[in-house]
Amino acid sequence: MLTIVDYQAGNPTSVRRALEALGLSARITADPEQVRRAGRIIFPGVGAAGAAMTVLRARGLDQALTEAFRAGTPILGICLGCQIVLTHSEEDDADCLNLIPGRTVRFRPADPALKIPHMGWNAVEATRPHPLLAHLRPGEQFYFVHSYYPQSERPEDIFAVCEHGVVFPAAIGRDNLFAVQFHAEKSGPVGLQLLKNFAEWKPC
Repeated sequence: MLTIVDYQAGNPTSVRRALEALGLSARITADPEQVRRAGRIIFPGVGAAGAAMTVLRARGLDQALTEAFRAGTPILGICLGCQIVLTHSEEDDADCLNLIPGRTVRFRPADPALKIPHMGWNAVEATRPHPLLAHLRPGEQFYFVHSYYPQSERPEDIFAVCEHGVVFPAAIGRDNLFAVQFHAEKSGPVGLQLLKNFAEWKPC
């Protein structure tokens, strides 16, 4: 069974519904022990980095996620869950989980007409192969809602990019962790395919 982390950031129920559409069972939990014992973890989220990290630390979920990562448990981060797997976020000047070295930064468009937050459908281009991006065709559209984006320190941790005023990482990963800035659970068939790929992924 897949485990969806609940830390008062967004709607984990929408992720569970997407998984159920694939015939996959999932539980939503705020219990760090269940996260530690999970076979696979989905770490979604919408909201502010500082508030999210406060809840994660108060519930002991920060340590549980770190231990699961070090144990080799497959983890999928989504949206805010992509940003706070990095070292630090400009949003709220927050120290984050530091599972992948890097920072989350705010969009600073040169064109004042460019809307922030970045909201809606946008093309994602794979830059490196990854099992979770299998079946992704060039120009495939995913759904985004965000004002900040991830910046990995290491180019080899970036697997896909998107453009909104700047070209930014849309998918990052390291070892048994993969994280996407877009909402896979709201991205129609292509998002469901990514979730299906995650359910079948066996990290080396």
